Amino acid sequence: MEDHVHLFVSSSPTLAPDQIMFRLKGYTSRVLRQEFPHLMRMPSMWTRSYFCGTAGDASSEIIKKYIANQKTR
Repeated sequence: MEDHVHLFVSSSPTLAPDQIMFRLKGYTSRVLRQEFPHLMRMPSMWTRSYFCGTAGDASSEIIKKYIANQKTR
């Protein structure tokens, strides 16, 4: 989607969701700004907001299908 990204992440239970997002947003911001120098003019690449949900009883395949179907909407 042009205004958001779906990610299916599996991580260590010792990492809090905010730590995962902080690292992910920091890394992607650095990489994108290196590849596209005109982005250096932006005060920030990402907002501080994010949504985090658990998979519950859904299998990995169901979640992957859901994310793939978001591209067609």
